[in-house]
Amino acid sequence: MAIRENTRKRVGLIISLIIVLAILIIYLIPIYWVVVSSIKPMTEVQTIPPKLWGFKPTIYSYVRTFTDRMILPPGEKIPPPEELAKLHWWERMSYVDGNMKVLKVSGLPSRLLNSVIIGIISTILAVTLGTLTAYGFSRFRVAGEGDWLFFILSTRMLPAVVVIIPLYLMFRTLKLADTHLGLILLYTCFNVSFAVWLMKGFIDEIPREYEEAALVDGYTRFEAFRKIVLPQASTGIAATVVFCFITAWNEYAFALIMTTKRAETAPPFIPSQIGVGGVDWGAIAASTLIFLLPVVILTVFLRRHLLRGITFGAIRK
Repeated sequence: MAIRENTRKRVGLIISLIIVLAILIIYLIPIYWVVVSSIKPMTEVQTIPPKLWGFKPTIYSYVRTFTDRMILPPGEKIPPPEELAKLHWWERMSYVDGNMKVLKVSGLPSRLLNSVIIGIISTILAVTLGTLTAYGFSRFRVAGEGDWLFFILSTRMLPAVVVIIPLYLMFRTLKLADTHLGLILLYTCFNVSFAVWLMKGFIDEIPREYEEAALVDGYTRFEAFRKIVLPQASTGIAATVVFCFITAWNEYAFALIMTTKRAETAPPFIPSQIGVGGVDWGAIAASTLIFLLPVVILTVFLRRHLLRGITFGAIRK
């Protein structure tokens, strides 16, 4: 019986591993496709059937992503080798690989900077306000608490397309359209509800006795919150930071309508990249991969807190 039970467990483990591996492959296929498309030569990006290997990799897609170029006009030739040697490597690559002349830096760096500024500031504001609000709901009796919490959550129920027109008219009247402040306020408002609900669950799991002991020792309520509750809720705060930042970083609809150039973020800019004679899919793939990196870095950096935060309540119980 014991041998049969062990065999059954091994078979179950093998089946589980196969299922997990199959799911992982399915999820990684789009990432692999983006990576491969970003290092393909221009002539092979749209070949049918597509090549997934067996080509000579190049970083010219990244050069096209970060530069604006023009095709050499008739009669103008690529500079001779001695002049090419004096140019930057990306200018030489543009001449040799694309027969194009680099004019200036593209708009991607400024859009990425806008995404970083708006994402970080709105995340800090949303998590701060959400943590304070969640603490109030968790530790004090609030009349109509259930109704208030439902009202806070209801701000996330409407899809963006329903509210985007009135919001745009309001922002235009207040001169907040195409401004960093406008998107920061907008993303903060939409992330606060998520932060409140997530942080309330974490703070509810922290025993009140810790704060009561601190109050008896002479701590003020704010000191008890800062020195007792916040360290205990650090895993929840880290998880909330990751989710709020990802939401602000990836948001597309509001950034598309509310901004035109000055405060435009990366999501609406990346699909707008047009190559000579059509869409430059190689540059879009390179931009997409670059756009993924900050979220991946943040998630890896906070992965321990994130995993502990997701299972916080179950572990404490």
